[in-house]
Amino acid sequence: MNDIEKLDINELRELINYHSRKYYTEDDPEISDFEYDALMRRLKALEAADPSLVTPDSPTQRVGGAVLEGFESVTHETPMQSLNDIFSRDEAIEFGRKTAEAVERPEYVTELKIDGLSVSLEYRDGVFFRGSTRGDGFVGEDVTENLKTIRSIPLRLSESLPYLEVRGEVFMPHKSFLRLNEIQEEREQRPFKNPRNAAAGSLRQLDSRIAAERGLDIFVFNVQRVEGRAFATHSESIAYLAELGFKTIPIKKVFTTIEDAFAEAERIGESRGGLDFDIDGAVIKVNSLAQREALGSTAKCPRWAVAYKFPAERKRSKLLDITVQVGRTGVLTPNAVLEPVRLAGTTVSRATLHNEDYIREKDIKIGDTVLVQKAGDIIPEVVEVVKELRTGAEREFVMPRRCPVCGAETVREEGEAAVRCTGGECPAQLARNIIHYTGRDAMDIEGLGPAAVGRLLDEGLISSVADLYSLKAENLEGLEKMGKKSAANLIAAIEKSKEKDLANLLFALGIRHVGSRAGQRLAQRFGSLDALMAASVEEIALVQDVGEITAESIVRFFAQEQNRDIVDKLRAAGVNFLCRERKGGGPLDGLTFVLTGTLPSLRRAEAAKLIEDNGGTVASSVSKKTSCVVAGDEAGSKLDKALALGVEVIDEAELLRRIGERE
Repeated sequence: MNDIEKLDINELRELINYHSRKYYTEDDPEISDFEYDALMRRLKALEAADPSLVTPDSPTQRVGGAVLEGFESVTHETPMQSLNDIFSRDEAIEFGRKTAEAVERPEYVTELKIDGLSVSLEYRDGVFFRGSTRGDGFVGEDVTENLKTIRSIPLRLSESLPYLEVRGEVFMPHKSFLRLNEIQEEREQRPFKNPRNAAAGSLRQLDSRIAAERGLDIFVFNVQRVEGRAFATHSESIAYLAELGFKTIPIKKVFTTIEDAFAEAERIGESRGGLDFDIDGAVIKVNSLAQREALGSTAKCPRWAVAYKFPAERKRSKLLDITVQVGRTGVLTPNAVLEPVRLAGTTVSRATLHNEDYIREKDIKIGDTVLVQKAGDIIPEVVEVVKELRTGAEREFVMPRRCPVCGAETVREEGEAAVRCTGGECPAQLARNIIHYTGRDAMDIEGLGPAAVGRLLDEGLISSVADLYSLKAENLEGLEKMGKKSAANLIAAIEKSKEKDLANLLFALGIRHVGSRAGQRLAQRFGSLDALMAASVEEIALVQDVGEITAESIVRFFAQEQNRDIVDKLRAAGVNFLCRERKGGGPLDGLTFVLTGTLPSLRRAEAAKLIEDNGGTVASSVSKKTSCVVAGDEAGSKLDKALALGVEVIDEAELLRRIGERE
């Protein structure tokens, strides 16, 4: 029995909580990640063996899992007030003057103003039992399950107070924000604009497992209510909260003059570029809790504190050039190459220009003098052109018609701001394309997850999805986490994928707008990849769940030389190009139907399935190639078009008669 196995469950929890605090709160880890994971595995095993031993404050309860229908309301016994903003030294001096008139010799503390989401944390007998958002200051939302996933929030305090409520600010560190947006891009989802929005969206997820993945953090900055303990000053209360295990807002010094307190606020502003989280100001507070009581509050804000809001830092720079970066989803992003400028604590020489529309709206030209700022103090962006400094030598920028990485055609679809590369072998998109190809709903190659794909690319063993079929077991043995048995299993899984149906292959190829459902419809309609490649936009658009935009995307995809090359290589490797589950040979074989109106007994989906089960095809629009329109009550424009084109129109009863379900 090793040392971990000798620990009882309470000792194990206590040890894990200690090391969690050292890592997540104090940033001073004492053991490796491997050792920490071993402790967690042991605790999970003990709790799995006897679920009655699981407690609400167990470290295992941080991973999330509860899926809520909505958030319950929480009334704040102590209102969570906002702060009055100030924007200058003069306003700070005026705050100090009014304070000194009301109380004798006030002292001040100056704190970081975290740009996040304010929350309340409540503890009973030292155990965290409820967490809520600020809401309107009087009523918030219960987000306890999501707050439990934040590792720097203690689930059990080091001292068991009868009751404690603290206020803190949940935020997303820069590294978590950048990682989250990478994931959003890989999933072709809209990236978050800034860390604050990302933190707010994460904390309000109904599925706490999503919140657990987002890497949120918190600083606690105030005692709202407490039983069993009294404090004379704010700085004393913060020091005590740190002893209890909270990650507290740093207070470097107590100041006897408002001038010194404001100087600290300015110092914080100058150093914010070196932080791994966003701050949008500094808070100056009266330190004495008795003086705070005497100063009181307005209906919305306390009179004992103000928030100094940092001015948005913008600087001029010369736009030397505009380059284009191709992302992992094929989106082309223009980036400004700038004369280096110092901004928010770092030197900036590049900035995002977002997309083609952004450049046009701002009238940005190469050679312009521009104003630059950091969005959310992280991502540099050009916000304005200083047009009065134009010389006439500036040049217009045009998005490239061909991908700068692979040379494939670029396309901008109607209604979208993004310009995309259409090359299936584009190196910029390669990892994502291969990961998509191997996915469960695509070719389902077990053992080829993102990490394994990355290793194959790093070793130069593959450069396209077609190269997977050239791999040999001996190529893989010896790779990280790839022994002889694993290599053999992976080769077997790759070989097995050759037998996948055409519907899987169509989805796996990553054709824009072709999901698994559309892949099934297309496979059923055309029967083979070659037939689909030979079809026109008009023919493809007739397929149900496809439409003209998807049809154009399909034709464009197979028109690209790179993509035809992949198809040829897959054919040579023996990948199946046929729909083996194609329904055909029935009474409706070869006929195309359009459904319109409300049918007497069949729902639209039921009628479509009947048609397809009997060999027919269901299209979404009427054309000269439509065989028959099935019309019900309140049939609209599709019926009118069918009559105008001379297309046969039948009712539900006739449809059922033709497939033999009625006499």
